[in-house]
Amino acid sequence: MTELPQERRLVTAVPGPKSQELLARKSAAVANGVGVTLPVFVARAGGGVVEDVDGNRLIDFGSGIAVTSVGNSAEAVVRRAAAQLADFTHTCFMVTPYEEYVAVAEKLAELTPGDHPKKSALFNSGAEAVENAVKIARSYTKRPAVVVFDHGYHGRTNLTMALTAKNMPYKEGFGPFAPEVYRVPLPYPYRWLTGPENAAEEAAAQAIDLITKQIGAQHVAAIVIEPIAGEGGFIVPARGFLPRMAQFARENGIVFVADEIQTGFCRTGQWFACEDEGVVPDLITTAKGIAGGLPLAAVTGRAEIMDAAHVGGLGGTYGGNPVACAAALGAIETMQELDLPARARRIGEIMTPRLRAMQEKFPVIGEVRGRGAMIAIELVQPGTKEPDAAVTSAVAKACHAAGLVVLTCGTYGNVLRFLPPLVIGEDLLNEGLDIIEEALAGV
Repeated sequence: MTELPQERRLVTAVPGPKSQELLARKSAAVANGVGVTLPVFVARAGGGVVEDVDGNRLIDFGSGIAVTSVGNSAEAVVRRAAAQLADFTHTCFMVTPYEEYVAVAEKLAELTPGDHPKKSALFNSGAEAVENAVKIARSYTKRPAVVVFDHGYHGRTNLTMALTAKNMPYKEGFGPFAPEVYRVPLPYPYRWLTGPENAAEEAAAQAIDLITKQIGAQHVAAIVIEPIAGEGGFIVPARGFLPRMAQFARENGIVFVADEIQTGFCRTGQWFACEDEGVVPDLITTAKGIAGGLPLAAVTGRAEIMDAAHVGGLGGTYGGNPVACAAALGAIETMQELDLPARARRIGEIMTPRLRAMQEKFPVIGEVRGRGAMIAIELVQPGTKEPDAAVTSAVAKACHAAGLVVLTCGTYGNVLRFLPPLVIGEDLLNEGLDIIEEALAGV
């Protein structure tokens, strides 16, 4: 592949005429329920740039929702995946296995938190990983209930829709949902009524009270939590909350599951976000950044828990596809060689002060938050904490028109989130921040 120039270039309006033609074809052939954030059709991508079919080059602050952290078409990913393509594309690991699956499981045991014996099972998507983590926890504990948190997002399958907090667009019209799922408070510091300093202690007390009084801890198979809530708005739970919930789980024989699908693989400045407070989960779910853009997901955890499911109880035709496994080994090679946790921390060191300076300038920014290269701003009506989804959408559209890919999120639809590739150049990073500042000035 010819190396893509790492510079923004706009030669047409965004989207351009060729993208608009393809959008018309998409409207005729693809189900309406499959929406798009920015209707530019991509021809090439690499580093911190996406090039569309009209020749526009956009700065990428989305990474395919935290997937292409090593950059699009990273050399080691392409090299390993191409070699595997030439050897064989599929046998089904459950029929005739192959080394690549085992090698990924070995890497996951090495990289995930904790020095206890670990095993993994591989799947296709984050939702599949979460669903299988619940299956494994139920098999291990022989209990039915699953506890999740306000603002959480865990997927779009029937069970993971039940685990997900937000109705629209994820759940609307798709019920009934799986039973035995219970939701408890998450300490959202910016919106905690008695102040952020009280959020961890009060939310933990409320959550534990609800679990013990309304469910019965003895009935809970798993507590499933994102160490940083992703789709819910990049909410970083108040410090102390995650360790307290992990301790409660340990004391009551509950499997503590860290959903690291968006936060994992160097995104937050560590290999996994739960490491920030020294939390060692019983099970950890991963996907997104694991394989440099190829579909792969995993559940990794304590060997005795992972082995609870009967033989044949876990798997799937494509789970741990050999090409995706080869890509994952290439992505992990890249993360280690380039020390991408350090690169993520450096991105945070550049973005956070600049965004906080914008907060001083633009009262529409209620909060700047995040960790490493997982950063967000929450937009509100000035002088209040009233969410302003309309201005958030307007800022995003202005960024898109100027050649910057940004994403929105949040329970209230009022959060701009930034997930640049961890290999992005600092010049592009700063140019993207300039575009955000200009967009904020224009609304």
